[in-house]
Amino acid sequence: MIGVALKGLAARKVRALLTAFAVVIGVAMVSGTFILTDTMQKTFNGLFDASFDNTDAVVSGKEVVKGSLSGNSARVPEALLTKVRALPEVASAGGTVSPSEPNAADVIGSDGKKVAQESVAASIDGAHPQFSPLTLKTGAWAKGPGEVVLDAGTVAKEHYALGDPVTVSVLGHQHRYRLAGTVKFGDTDSLGFASVVAWDVGTAQKLFGRQGEFDVVSIAAAKGTTPEQLVRAVRPLAGAGLDVKTGDKQAADNADNLNSSLALIRNFLLGFGAIALLVGAFVIFNTLSITVAQRTREFATLRTLGASRKQVMRSVVVEGLVVGLVASLTGLVAGLGIAKGLILLFSALGTDLPEATTVVATRTVLVSLLLGTGMTLLASILPARRATRIPPIAAVREGSTLPPSRFATHSLKVGTVVTAGAVALVGAAVLANGLSGAAVALLLALGVLGLFAGIAVLAPHLVKPLTRVVGWPARRAGGVAGDLAGANAVRNPRRTASTAAALMIGLTLVTVVAVLGAGLRGSVESAVTDQLHAGYVVDGSDDMPFRADEGDRLARTPGVTASSSVRSDTVLLGGEEEQISGIDPKTIAHFYTFKWAKGSEQSLGRLGADGALVTKAYAKAKDLKLGSTLALTTPSDAKRTLVVRGIYDPPKTSQLLGAVSMTQRSFDAAFTQSKNSFTFLDASPAAGDRMQAQAKGMGDAEFHTGAAYAKDSTKDMAGFLAMLYVLLGFSIIVSLLGMVNTMVLSVFERTREIGMMRTIGMTRRQARRMIRHESVITALIGATLGLGLGVFIAALVTEALSEYELPLTIPVGPIAGFTIVAVLAGLAAAVVPARRASRLNVLDALHYE
Repeated sequence: MIGVALKGLAARKVRALLTAFAVVIGVAMVSGTFILTDTMQKTFNGLFDASFDNTDAVVSGKEVVKGSLSGNSARVPEALLTKVRALPEVASAGGTVSPSEPNAADVIGSDGKKVAQESVAASIDGAHPQFSPLTLKTGAWAKGPGEVVLDAGTVAKEHYALGDPVTVSVLGHQHRYRLAGTVKFGDTDSLGFASVVAWDVGTAQKLFGRQGEFDVVSIAAAKGTTPEQLVRAVRPLAGAGLDVKTGDKQAADNADNLNSSLALIRNFLLGFGAIALLVGAFVIFNTLSITVAQRTREFATLRTLGASRKQVMRSVVVEGLVVGLVASLTGLVAGLGIAKGLILLFSALGTDLPEATTVVATRTVLVSLLLGTGMTLLASILPARRATRIPPIAAVREGSTLPPSRFATHSLKVGTVVTAGAVALVGAAVLANGLSGAAVALLLALGVLGLFAGIAVLAPHLVKPLTRVVGWPARRAGGVAGDLAGANAVRNPRRTASTAAALMIGLTLVTVVAVLGAGLRGSVESAVTDQLHAGYVVDGSDDMPFRADEGDRLARTPGVTASSSVRSDTVLLGGEEEQISGIDPKTIAHFYTFKWAKGSEQSLGRLGADGALVTKAYAKAKDLKLGSTLALTTPSDAKRTLVVRGIYDPPKTSQLLGAVSMTQRSFDAAFTQSKNSFTFLDASPAAGDRMQAQAKGMGDAEFHTGAAYAKDSTKDMAGFLAMLYVLLGFSIIVSLLGMVNTMVLSVFERTREIGMMRTIGMTRRQARRMIRHESVITALIGATLGLGLGVFIAALVTEALSEYELPLTIPVGPIAGFTIVAVLAGLAAAVVPARRASRLNVLDALHYE
């Protein structure tokens, strides 16, 4: 029977190929995700390891507040380096400057813009180059205040040559240097998303305000001393604000932070792979079900010749196993292309990745094969069981068909119960209070899967009424061919429903994204408009704060009538990380509207050196009232106490100020590197033009008109939604292949019927039109179910997020676009089967069985 199954599979190459494609795309998404994240992980881990290859111990400032953007001010004094070098456990030690401030040294290209999304600044100690992750590739190390070295990738990208002048923006101030050499970071010419700039130690100390200090001291152990022994010897010399770790521990800590981020990316992308596989399961199940139904006489003949039920089932399962295994192997290879495509997608979103050798782990191979093959086998079990129920007598009956399954008689009840249970689960997930995040995610996942399953079970009962509605244009415009298309769609409602269900899943998800995205965009724009009234707004690119002096420079532009800046950073408040803002009490109310819950405009004048404003939500969470105190710890581990002078209630989405705000003067005293989140300005149109021109030369600041700022605030969101549409597009492609498969099999099944219609006068054009209309009707059924289910789920989620003032917004344009996509998908799916139907030889078709 295995041989019979393989020969049958070989005889149906087109059907097997189309079925396999459904698996290929899903497996390719999974394998591509693993390949991408494993490659990134190996690359960055290699960079971290290279940073500490020749380092046994590291002394650095403690990170008091994670995520602070002002830089950690706890630095290592040069005097400590002298003491460390005197220890008998130390063979050598060197100090380096490596500022943690983002974009501390941007290379500026000939167009006046920075050449990379981010930048890395460093120093090189010519006497101890072994402690640096940088290795010289060409030229020489930088010496003196007039020279720099750059990473080889940036040099190649910008076509620099040794000795060329290079412009570098250091902490917002541009300097000209001579290019002395090129360097690699470990074994990598380019970090992709970041440029690398390095000076000699003395120059770097002066540029970054580290005179007499280092950011890191790297130590090599004397012979016979272990890294742990070295750490124990150095630790008594370090102050309370310094950390002493082994080089391996420091590399591992750096890698842990990255691995957490990569895990999020991996799980995010795997989710879309799972969606594509789920849609593929519908396609495979449908294809094998149709195939089994069309081979009724074949299986019955095998039973007549002595084949047992187990042998018949085994032959169908073998077909599924072979298709799944071949498709999984193909998908595994295609995953390499998906990984490259994802790299291009990240690049299009502004994040270039380092050059790296592709990693295909054993885990990737095993998971891909098991997922693809296992899913195909599971999808083939039910058709295989149906095949075993074919009685031998069916072999001699004309037009024999499969008997209906026992499940079919109860599908309406089962579908109703499953759908109702799924709605209850989704409702519990989005409406119940007090549930943990994991519990909500589990309930939501089970509920959504249940909704898909329930609607798929109910779909056969919905095909007939839906066909009357969505098939009206075909009947109106297609004449007899349109009428026949509608009749064909309802002839086998289970097949039509199963085909439409595959498309339904993808369209449901894109509809949820579109509805929630439209609501969120509207909520953000409304929130910004409610808070802000300024002629011009300057904020930081990529949601990063920009240097305070850049905002001050714009405020001094002739023609500016009013200005106010908002500083920001992360601090510890009561031991927890929180965003804090620094505001100017005299000017902020001119641009920002406070909706006071406790206090008034006079609260701004009473802030003083220790006053603070807090949001209503934060006050409620921390049980604060006017006069309450807050214990504040800055990134430099300085302690302060703030007193609540006012409580206001900003919009829940897109709050422009932090949970806590203090005066700008107190903020500047507490933080060593003051940075702005915003600078608000009122000015004449001419001054606005001058400020816009001036802002183009600023590395981190972006200039907006006040009228456009609310809409500009949603640009990043639009890019993210576009990425979601691209990723969800894979599932729609799988469903398209399923429609092609179904229509091809339908034409095979109706070969004699089409031949008879051709005999009584149907033209080739009418045959093509009939198949096209049938395919479009099926697609529109899937679109109707998907769009309706998507709006329903989005409405539930919107209700759950009602406290964030998220409106239910139905984006008519995108939904109309999705409907057009469904129609185009139906037309595309009908191209091959329609051509086959129109080209059938009438005499051959009449003899076809």
